[in-house]
Amino acid sequence: MRIIYIVLGCLSLLLGGIGAALPLLPSFPFLLFSAFCFGKSSKRLHNWFIHTNLYKNNLESYVKGQGMTRKTKIRIMVFVTLTMSIGFIMMSQVTVGRIILACVWLFHIYYFTCRVKTIA
Repeated sequence: MRIIYIVLGCLSLLLGGIGAALPLLPSFPFLLFSAFCFGKSSKRLHNWFIHTNLYKNNLESYVKGQGMTRKTKIRIMVFVTLTMSIGFIMMSQVTVGRIILACVWLFHIYYFTCRVKTIA
């Protein structure tokens, strides 16, 4: 199981690194997943990861409970909205699926606007 966590953490780190450079792909969820996987698999990898600039610039304030920057919050909300819109369109025949997706989307927007602190 340890090797699976390491592989998933590395893949997620790769996607998070790409997301840090590309405006459409959010880095935050991938980097958060990397931190989780590295924490479960290897203390050495986890310590290395939390000392990288990628972690410090994107996750550190959130993990410490300080919140996220407005730019990060907007990027995450736009990406999730676009992704869920594709699913919503594809479920034109599945009313229950559309209702569930809409509820998840509304909760997502509520969580990032009202529950996650915005920092400067």
